[in-house]
Amino acid sequence: MPHRLRALPLPLLLLLALLSACSQTQTLRGLFQQTTPHETYARRLQQAGLAETALGRDWLRAADQALRDSLTVQLPYQESGFFPADRAVALGLRYGVRAGEAIRVSLTLAPGTSPPRVFLDAFELRPDQPAPRPLLSADTASLSFRYVVETDRQHLLRVQPELLRGGRYTLSIRREPSLSFPVLGKSDKAIGSFWGAGRDGGARRHEGVDIFAPRGTPAVAAAPGVVTRVQETPLGGRVVWLATADFNAHLYYAHLDKQLVQPGQRVRTGDTLGLVGNTGNARTTPPHLHFGVYRNGALDPLPFVRRADAPAAAPKKLPAEPGQYVRMQATRLPLRRAPGATAAVVATLSRPATPLQVLGAVPGWLRVQLPEGGSGFVAAPTVRAAAPLRREKLATETELHSFPRLDAPSVAALPAQTAVAVLGEFGKYRLVRQNNGRTGWVL
Repeated sequence: MPHRLRALPLPLLLLLALLSACSQTQTLRGLFQQTTPHETYARRLQQAGLAETALGRDWLRAADQALRDSLTVQLPYQESGFFPADRAVALGLRYGVRAGEAIRVSLTLAPGTSPPRVFLDAFELRPDQPAPRPLLSADTASLSFRYVVETDRQHLLRVQPELLRGGRYTLSIRREPSLSFPVLGKSDKAIGSFWGAGRDGGARRHEGVDIFAPRGTPAVAAAPGVVTRVQETPLGGRVVWLATADFNAHLYYAHLDKQLVQPGQRVRTGDTLGLVGNTGNARTTPPHLHFGVYRNGALDPLPFVRRADAPAAAPKKLPAEPGQYVRMQATRLPLRRAPGATAAVVATLSRPATPLQVLGAVPGWLRVQLPEGGSGFVAAPTVRAAAPLRREKLATETELHSFPRLDAPSVAALPAQTAVAVLGEFGKYRLVRQNNGRTGWVL
């Protein structure tokens, strides 16, 4: 028989003491640290003996599954979501990133929610490595952290709450520039020629971006650093090279009308390095700054200086709120890996009585969890709220489980003649809701 939460007072007290001792302050973990907060929590579950309970095993299983079966999203991404308190869940989101952009992750619990401890772990995915490489980790009840991307990759964010705690939240993943814009008073709207454009009849490619501005507009330091070269060349005309202090990169300013710094000079972000012009091979073009970024070769500067993503829209007119259950409208329902009609299909559902719990919502789409634990996105119009199929009284005392599995954690023991509403069916199990609102699976 599976372990019952109410039948484990000592391990449960140990767990509650553990959580109380560990969740008072935010922890931010970078590459220089050995152990993430998530790893520390998992180790303490093992030490307390809770990893051998059904609930502990499900928590560890959910953490691994979030890495293996991550869903794919496009940035910016914002989700209104729900952590159920009666079972273990974890969210894995995969997204593409470009070298030079900064990624800001924030998670905020809804007002009035009892704050759980939530673990956020960012990973880099490499095709030559089977396991994700940890980048940054944090744990707190309300947090925001930011990291700068080193290489064009796929990244993965895992979000998992501590055991026995739940609530509603808003998760946001957005891109920001890692450098300040190098022309005073301008933005990426002033870029007129981009990375990779053909030059000299296709003999070479543009290794930078051209930012157009009136002659004499200040070209400014996009980051603090040291001026390494001030020279004049046939292609770049009057140029300035700046070695950044924080980004391990060299910034290249070309076609300047005037150079206003000297080699070896230290500058701060926003200090004027020179004035926009059209010297060198740009003398037949309008004044502009050619701006380049070099780190073991040339990089596309656009992700370094592109404007921050605008906040994503909030979902509206949902058939059900996060935390509630839905059922499919038609006889077949595609479950997709990403919120989009062309996204890959994870599974095709064909049993209309199967209940799906809504764990997250984005405009037009719901992130749902299947009864056996898998998850994906469904188009909001393709499902409806799971109204009761029927009402009945249980014939015998029955265990209420968090999942339709014999080894799933037990939520409660329901006495015989307990009145329930049947919200859905899966195999030999029924999803039922008591009059007090508690929901779970019975055999």
